Amino acid sequence: MVLTTISAVTFLVVFFADLFGLHTNPYLGILFFLVLPGIFVVGLLLIPFGAWVERRRRARGRPASEVRWPRFDFNDPIHRRAAVIIFGLTMANIVIVSLAAYRGVEYMDSPQFCGQVCHTVMKPEFSAYQDSAHSRVACVQCHIGPGASWFARSKVSGLRQVFAVSFRTYSRPIPSPVQNLRPARDTCERCHWPEKFHGDKIRRIVEYGEDEKNTESVTTLQVHVGGGSERLGIAQGIHWHMNVANEVEYVATDDKRQVIPWVRVKDRSGLVREYVADGVTPDQIAKGERRRMDCMDCHNRPAHQMAQTPERAVNERMASGEIPKTLPFVRREAVKALKASYATQEAADEGIARSLREFYRAQASDAHMGRRQDVERAVNATTGIYRRSVFPEMRVQFGTYPNNIGHMDFPGCFRCHDDTHKAKDGKKIGQDCDSCHGIQ
Repeated sequence: MVLTTISAVTFLVVFFADLFGLHTNPYLGILFFLVLPGIFVVGLLLIPFGAWVERRRRARGRPASEVRWPRFDFNDPIHRRAAVIIFGLTMANIVIVSLAAYRGVEYMDSPQFCGQVCHTVMKPEFSAYQDSAHSRVACVQCHIGPGASWFARSKVSGLRQVFAVSFRTYSRPIPSPVQNLRPARDTCERCHWPEKFHGDKIRRIVEYGEDEKNTESVTTLQVHVGGGSERLGIAQGIHWHMNVANEVEYVATDDKRQVIPWVRVKDRSGLVREYVADGVTPDQIAKGERRRMDCMDCHNRPAHQMAQTPERAVNERMASGEIPKTLPFVRREAVKALKASYATQEAADEGIARSLREFYRAQASDAHMGRRQDVERAVNATTGIYRRSVFPEMRVQFGTYPNNIGHMDFPGCFRCHDDTHKAKDGKKIGQDCDSCHGIQ
């Protein structure tokens, strides 16, 4: 009774504090919404267990314990009041257990629980998630989604992950769960409309040289996003693949779906073609994973994008103005500092800051003396790139996770569009640049 009462009162106090946003620490959430309700339930179970033990003691002829059970006579108003109080407390216990169960499940489905409880393990994914276009979409909405079967499966998987974290048997880096994700129609398409026609999009890519002036070059891409509608018969551009009237299936022979030797296409007219890469045998195709293409086959890092190279990351920070582009040699020196090896992110903070400051102090003293604030801005932005992209404890580096959008740092589109996938009639999956974009 002491355990139950103390844990119940504590839980209610913290529940209302959490309800009004008076605490946000994820570790306190584990204690108050997972551990404390467990103590509460244990206390409740000990009450009937104690009664059962006492009954067995008396049955064996042992003297009764000093705690004697009261005799209830409902004709006695005192006993009736006691019964009402006990009933009321029982109802309160049921409410508390229900609140605890609900809040515990809700808390376990929160981004804070997913990303911050297992701090080191999930730090790369959570850091990328917070900076993504999906940062206001809860993790469970994509990784679990609605439905009892997926909820149960996620909890079983979560139990395995708890043991892996407890005994430090988890992989470093954590592999992308491509085999266990829900189909895109159950997640992505709840917000995104596959039949929407997008037309062309303009993308401006800015790059900088390693010379003193950080010479800027700009590439403008007219990306043929397109789209498709079965009703209107439109099917063009990159999103032709997702036209609901087209069926694109493929076989991947590796666990990351980067090697695709076989593709089957069925268009709206019912015409079917099978494309096979050069040198691939039927046995290799039979052993691979066959699936219908969906959003995730290209947009495989929608909420966890990480910089693929230091050069690309520095270019982006310079284009946004976070790294002053007029600071001499800043592009070259920032990339050099990022490519150095560091044992921890804290060591990287010190090493990057030291590298940039010493360069401008020794070799560009005019910039260091006259533009010290710009040097510090460059230091802060460069260390920010490292903290956002590299996690030594989890062995995550630039380019650790393949990103299938485009084809510059990973095969991406070229997994299929490589001019080696051929059908029996001689038609190829082409690699014509103009199919996807125009370059200016």
